[in-house]
Amino acid sequence: MTQKSALRIGITGGMGCGKSIVSRIFHTLGIPVYDADSQAKWLMNHDPVLKDKIREAFGKESYSEDGSFNRDYITTHVFRDEEKVKKMNSLVHPQVGIDYKNWQQHYAASPYTLREAALLFEANAYKDLDAVIVVTAPLELRIQRILQRDPHRTEADTRSIIAKQMPEDEKARRANHLIKNDETKLIIPQVLELHTLFTKRYLDS
Repeated sequence: MTQKSALRIGITGGMGCGKSIVSRIFHTLGIPVYDADSQAKWLMNHDPVLKDKIREAFGKESYSEDGSFNRDYITTHVFRDEEKVKKMNSLVHPQVGIDYKNWQQHYAASPYTLREAALLFEANAYKDLDAVIVVTAPLELRIQRILQRDPHRTEADTRSIIAKQMPEDEKARRANHLIKNDETKLIIPQVLELHTLFTKRYLDS
């Protein structure tokens, strides 16, 4: 008998929506979580193929003498140029996709896994998933959370970053499931409802 594959569930949301908190709740239920954003940073520091591609695209200064990713250089010479950001994403996202598929194979015994990513739709990663959860919250509440979490940011900077992201209503329109993190509705019951749904879908497949 062929072993079932775990359902591949994505979770995303705009900056300050609280998707990482929601992911941690799923994790406490025993669900494996792949943090795509953290793993992308790891790959930029450790994946030799990706490191070579970044050096070729942006110069040897992209990495320090010890081989670590030169974030200061990249922030100054890449992240302020929209076209260069697109180029960087075109290098990083495919490697993250490969890494995710390898990771996913280790959790076949789980009913489902969670792939957490800020750019799930923008990177077209959603196409390889069985369903996508979008975490939503009102704009002003998101800004308040970000300023409390990241005291080095100004409100103007925060609004500028959010303005460059895919609008929340567009993310919500593309979602299969929504979790409202607006402080008017408890998060845990919403997570438990989806946990039950995904587990049943796996068992019935």
